Amino acid sequence: MPGGVSSPVRAFRAVGGEPLFIKKGSGSRMTDEDGNEFIDFCMSWGPLILGHADPAVVSAIRKTAKSGTSFGTSNRHEIKLARMIRERFKSIDMVRFVNSGTEATMSAIRLARGYTGREKIIKFDGCYHGHADHLLVAAGSGLATFGTPDSAGVTAGTARDTIVVPFNNIDALASVMDKEGSGIAAVIMEPVPCNYGLIPPKENFLRDVRDICTRHGTLLIFDEVITGFRMAPGGAQEYYGVHADITTLGKIIGGGLPVGAYGAPKKIMSAVSPSGAVYQAGTLSGNPLAMAAGIETLKRLEKIDAHRILHERMERMKALLAPVVEQYRGRLLFTSLESIFAFNFTGASSIDSLDSVKSCDMKAFARFHAGMLDKGIYISPSGYEVGFLSTAHTDDDIEKTAAAVSVTLKEIM
Repeated sequence: MPGGVSSPVRAFRAVGGEPLFIKKGSGSRMTDEDGNEFIDFCMSWGPLILGHADPAVVSAIRKTAKSGTSFGTSNRHEIKLARMIRERFKSIDMVRFVNSGTEATMSAIRLARGYTGREKIIKFDGCYHGHADHLLVAAGSGLATFGTPDSAGVTAGTARDTIVVPFNNIDALASVMDKEGSGIAAVIMEPVPCNYGLIPPKENFLRDVRDICTRHGTLLIFDEVITGFRMAPGGAQEYYGVHADITTLGKIIGGGLPVGAYGAPKKIMSAVSPSGAVYQAGTLSGNPLAMAAGIETLKRLEKIDAHRILHERMERMKALLAPVVEQYRGRLLFTSLESIFAFNFTGASSIDSLDSVKSCDMKAFARFHAGMLDKGIYISPSGYEVGFLSTAHTDDDIEKTAAAVSVTLKEIM
């Protein structure tokens, strides 16, 4: 396998050391092949909102698997999960299931182009939408520019249809839309960027983006692969009170199994084949195991009042870390939003742009990661990634983590 891994960040190149090979997970903990146990704050990059191997989710998978693991046909589980998603997201009437977040965003953009008859799209820097060619695009030298390929194998022609705008800069978006709006099919964004650090949107930024898109007849796509069901039952759209035209989902709706989805009002989704001319298909889409795991996950979130639990856990974590972070003010910033958090080694007072993340000391983060790992705490192996709480994390987990942060900072700072 290239780099010895199936996904680049797992190779630990950003933090050094040897990558972990995990043998099992249970609740808030996971154990590697050498028998080392870790309190896990990566949670498979977000989907394990109930923790590892939640008994109810595992039971649903096991029960469903006894009747078959894949049919290549429709099944009752996908209908039930689609209804559950529709009940929670006011902007969604119809859903199409796929197998990954990348598929979801790729399909959402194709839908936007087919529905509007326009070709260009706008994305924000600092927002990651999977590894489809037209989304692996970096900003050029200006405030808002036609993109350039961000990966070998992505053609300049593909990148030219994607315009990159700075996140949290509403003036830059307005300027581009005033010039190019009639040709822009969609603006796609993570409402809260979580793949290039944690970048909270400025007050009214999402609402202003929504207004600009409406004014120009451009579809607004919210990539809620991470924020969907994590920030609130209705995702960031419920949390901020701003609704998208097309929503992409993933992570949590599979309960830890591979899944993705995109949804929209009926008039937009009716453009998708076989109802319309926008083609998209997948043999494993709506896989019964992933659907069953997602159904049980969403049921459990509601039953245990998960978002209240997660909010309280994060408040506890912030309170315990506050005196530690204060001690290193001017060198360390702890950023959080509901159950998502990030450690930033920076002198800045806030993180609000891609540049503010890029200015962080990633070498210090690498030392921090190694120190925490040595104390049995696993955080995402990159200073450009975020951490996640689950309902399985206990007060004891959080207390041990805060103590480990304090000791590690003394060692490395």
